[in-house]
Amino acid sequence: MHIDPNGHDRFVLRQRVKWVINQYEFSVPDNAGDGTPFCFVEQKRFKFKEDIGFFADESKTQPLMRILARQRFDPKARYDIATPDGMAVGQIQKVFGSSLFRSTYALFSPDGQEVCRAREVSLAKALFRRILGFVPYVENVANWLPIAYDFEFRRDETVLATNRRRRWKWRDVYDIDASADTARVLDRRLLLAATVGMDALQAR
Repeated sequence: MHIDPNGHDRFVLRQRVKWVINQYEFSVPDNAGDGTPFCFVEQKRFKFKEDIGFFADESKTQPLMRILARQRFDPKARYDIATPDGMAVGQIQKVFGSSLFRSTYALFSPDGQEVCRAREVSLAKALFRRILGFVPYVENVANWLPIAYDFEFRRDETVLATNRRRRWKWRDVYDIDASADTARVLDRRLLLAATVGMDALQAR
């Protein structure tokens, strides 16, 4: 099933339960529920540079785009998103200083101009989640606690999209809503790539 992300505003991102590799699937919600998956994502393991592929089919024979790090093992690296023919979709980069308190990412257009920033909504909850990470035994179950891991994609003071993690789920499930972006400033492909990056690149 071919779906153009730029023709939609709402998506569901599900992480598949895999112990060795990060895998995800995107769907477009409908009246019956979360909808049918239309995009499958896999993060390559044991690579010197992060490499995440997006595919139109579960067998991974129809590539759609990929995320590739520019540098090796660099927490401040910028990641390029491109289609199989090399056409740039955009870039994402963690804003390292701001992320010490709450995770923040900058999203860029194909020509390198900043489009918006994705930032955790609640500073208090972000700090609480970080504190739990230092508590023995508790850090191993912190991801399953109903602590908000929610993002807003903002251009200046305007909210373009939101990314909300569902609570009490064994695997990560996110509801993505860009319906506020009526001018379609944000390429939906870049939005989907960023939501995967915000999970996979933090090893969540």
